[in-house]
Amino acid sequence: MYKAFLFDLDGTLTESGEGIIRSVQYALIRMGRPCPPPEAVRCFIGPPLLSQFMSFAGMSEEEAGEAVRLYRERFGVIGLWENRLYPGIESLLQRLSRTGVRLAVTSSKPDPYVQRICAHFGLSVFFDPIVGASMDEKKAGKAIVVGETLRRLGLEQDPESALMIGDTAHDVLGARACGVPCAAVSYGYGNETELLAARPRYFVHTVSELSDLLARLAEGRES
Repeated sequence: MYKAFLFDLDGTLTESGEGIIRSVQYALIRMGRPCPPPEAVRCFIGPPLLSQFMSFAGMSEEEAGEAVRLYRERFGVIGLWENRLYPGIESLLQRLSRTGVRLAVTSSKPDPYVQRICAHFGLSVFFDPIVGASMDEKKAGKAIVVGETLRRLGLEQDPESALMIGDTAHDVLGARACGVPCAAVSYGYGNETELLAARPRYFVHTVSELSDLLARLAEGRES
């Protein structure tokens, strides 16, 4: 029986693509790079920004650091709020809050942004702890924030009793590195082929399916 559900933020709880994409475009333009179409920079939703700017735009670490600074210049003021809860998420959390399973947010987004977003949407009442990455990008990998979440939950020695819920292969693989199984959702920003290749323990397509799955698991029922 699961003791805790660890939720990713972007693409799992909130539909945050608009703010992230526009802030990436802003940073690239300010760096003198061509402005890619929105679809081309969807890959920035989820992974740590520093490494993503390096791989996407062929930047050095120093250049990518400046791109991250420019991204945050816009995101911290505007992009943060170009965001909305997926329909049904609040009902899902209300349902789970009655089960006794602990709920946590485990995001690769910097912790101050995660805290502000959760407070803005009234999610903070459902989650303890709420864990994000460090602002300096040195503690930004998914495995790092999953490990920190387990530590705060007191489940470091029992990772199989936690379940990660996320929308990308990044979530599945980061959780697995910590011994945590994952439920993948296809309604977010991940590539379905990559998600399936990462071999999550569970796979659902809608918030409604996720709600039913987690309710069953909270009761100790696998089917």
